[in-house]
Amino acid sequence: MFTTFFYTLKAKGLEVSLTEWIALFNALKQNLNNSSLTGFYYMARAILVKNETDFDKFDMAFEECFKGIKSEDAITERMLRWLDKSDITELTHEEEKYWLNQQEELQIDKDDVEQKFKQRLKDQDSEHNGGSYWIGTMGKTSFGNMGGNIGGVRVGGTTGYQSAFSVVGARKYKDFRNDKMLDNRQFQMAFRRLRQFSSKLDIPKTELDIPGTIDETCKNGGYLRIEMEKPRKNSVKLLLLMDSGGTMIPFTNLLNELFQAIHKSNHYKDVKSYYFHNCIYSKLYKTPECENGDWIDTEWMFKNIDSDYKVIIVGDAAMAPEELYSDTGNYRGPNGGLSGEQWLLLLKSHYKKIVWLNPKMAPGDAPWREAETRIKNIFPMYKLTIDGLNEALTKLMQK
Repeated sequence: MFTTFFYTLKAKGLEVSLTEWIALFNALKQNLNNSSLTGFYYMARAILVKNETDFDKFDMAFEECFKGIKSEDAITERMLRWLDKSDITELTHEEEKYWLNQQEELQIDKDDVEQKFKQRLKDQDSEHNGGSYWIGTMGKTSFGNMGGNIGGVRVGGTTGYQSAFSVVGARKYKDFRNDKMLDNRQFQMAFRRLRQFSSKLDIPKTELDIPGTIDETCKNGGYLRIEMEKPRKNSVKLLLLMDSGGTMIPFTNLLNELFQAIHKSNHYKDVKSYYFHNCIYSKLYKTPECENGDWIDTEWMFKNIDSDYKVIIVGDAAMAPEELYSDTGNYRGPNGGLSGEQWLLLLKSHYKKIVWLNPKMAPGDAPWREAETRIKNIFPMYKLTIDGLNEALTKLMQK
């Protein structure tokens, strides 16, 4: 079992050294987990996990290896399905605040609640909703989720009155991962790296110059002398080219989050965005539908969008090799007599700062993804995760 656990941790991407593994067995030998599966969980996590971004990987490996072991506080997958009521409307902020205030005023016997919870786990064999005894939803029991009892154990589900003093059956650390697909907020945080401030603007001096004010005040014998300066503005100009349709359909929401995050940032000097299907050819589309005729010439882009734009290409590079090499036509529009690879090389020669973000990039040079491997030799390619995006944006800002 423990050998399986070791290799499962590795398979989930958690780097565990032999020194750490031996330390875990020494801790077991000393019974530091008090012969408890829950105690073993916390002990193993403390020894084997070095960063909170790996907590979720550890949780998944632990669940996979030990889910068959009976524990007095084990939550079954069947019970989690009973408690999954995703269509229930969550409470307003005022309601949550009311129940939190109510909880602070009550004396909750946590040991008693936890003992009753363990007993219910042993006895319960069916789904319950709206009651006052079993583990369920929307009731007055101390166990489950979305119920009205003050103080208790939340099992999976949503936060309800946010009055639970314990939460089980939830992957609490999944948002800590640095290899997960991004959401809007994470996109916005990452794109803050694209900042190149300039004060070379013909505008009034409206911002306080703190270093200048300090210097001039010192020179003035300690009497305050205010110095103002021109506000610095981000001079970064961004060109976003996104693959749309086909194998990119599963990533539509992800691309929408990226697009919204860039335009919500509102601190770039200029942002241009166009779309393509599979590979860039002689036309770029104005909308993600990629309708014939609703496009611009790629050569027009070269002439009218300056080479100082930083370019981000987003696509899975999952095209047939002939789409990259053929110069006799493609699946979605004209190619101007050049192959897809030739158009990509023209793009690279015109824009000096350019990266490719891939939502499902294969590790290394995968022989079954010939086109992707070829594109990696043209552009620096990064996986569309938190780490990958940060590396790509760092690359764009290098001098």
